[in-house]
Amino acid sequence: MTTYGLLVFEGAEELDFTGPWEVFTVSSMLRDHADTAVLVAERPGAVRCNKGMRVLPDHTLDDHPPLDVLLVPGGNGTRSEVSNPAVTDWIRRTSAAAAWTTSVCTGALLLHEAGPARGRRVATHHLFEDTLEARGDITVVRDARYVVDGTLVTSQGVSAGIDMALWLVGRLHGVDHARAVRRYIQYEPAPPYLADEPSSAVGGIGSAV
Repeated sequence: MTTYGLLVFEGAEELDFTGPWEVFTVSSMLRDHADTAVLVAERPGAVRCNKGMRVLPDHTLDDHPPLDVLLVPGGNGTRSEVSNPAVTDWIRRTSAAAAWTTSVCTGALLLHEAGPARGRRVATHHLFEDTLEARGDITVVRDARYVVDGTLVTSQGVSAGIDMALWLVGRLHGVDHARAVRRYIQYEPAPPYLADEPSSAVGGIGSAV
């Protein structure tokens, strides 16, 4: 069983977490509902996201189950959450216990502030690459949809989180399973999911260390 925990906060970019949510939950469905995905927020109650969508978290920072995968989205809200020690301290603790730590878009900013992205290779939204790199102790990869550095997987903006999530379920449950998930959600990038092919990094689909 894999438990996916997706952080949400005021101003989180919607597709940054709903794209991976779709991948993770379809993956679970195709595995006879073997896995769990939960939304986690600092406090209970509706969270208003970047484009106005309101979501209800399943858990708060203090009452969620142990997480195998932590996902941190981006969005304008990261600019304020980066100065919120309740969130950054939680990311630091949760990442240390999780098997995988992931981010989409400017979620990499929170991973840098919290510590998991320090000294690592990461991807982020193309408009934020210079700003993130200027913080120091981080290498921003500018030509890959997602970057794998050990157990840290970061992706570029918005739709790139789907590519990252597909790679991750492929790593966890096999590439044939990941392809089945891709077919089910009818995600048809060009080229399609090829994370198991040696040429994928060269083609700009992903970059792994």
